[in-house]
Amino acid sequence: MVIKLYLDEDVDPFLAPVLRERGIDCLSTRDAQNLGHSDVQQLTFATGQGRVMLTFNVKDFLCLAKELADSDRHHSGIIVSDHLPFRVLLRRVLVLVQHQAHTDLSDTVLWLQDFQEADLGGV
Repeated sequence: MVIKLYLDEDVDPFLAPVLRERGIDCLSTRDAQNLGHSDVQQLTFATGQGRVMLTFNVKDFLCLAKELADSDRHHSGIIVSDHLPFRVLLRRVLVLVQHQAHTDLSDTVLWLQDFQEADLGGV
């Protein structure tokens, strides 16, 4: 399984084309014309597309993931992160995708801070 990403509204939408240039299937809320939708709507869209959600909205998405688990509902995966400078965010996402490329992230919450290794050459 190859990771397909969906960027929440609070993540710089420019990250999506930069990741696509590197061969990663990535869609922003702007690309999907989903600006202004609720967190539940965003996660429902991502899940329907088989995409892993990347968000800086840690508190709300951790609560949402717990609610889904408690009610035996599913999602395609959630990556949470603190706000980061663009290059740091890009590097960590690339490391995460490299390490998790063939992992099914369904119903998984990952912390982007756990993917800090810098073995990617000239990113």
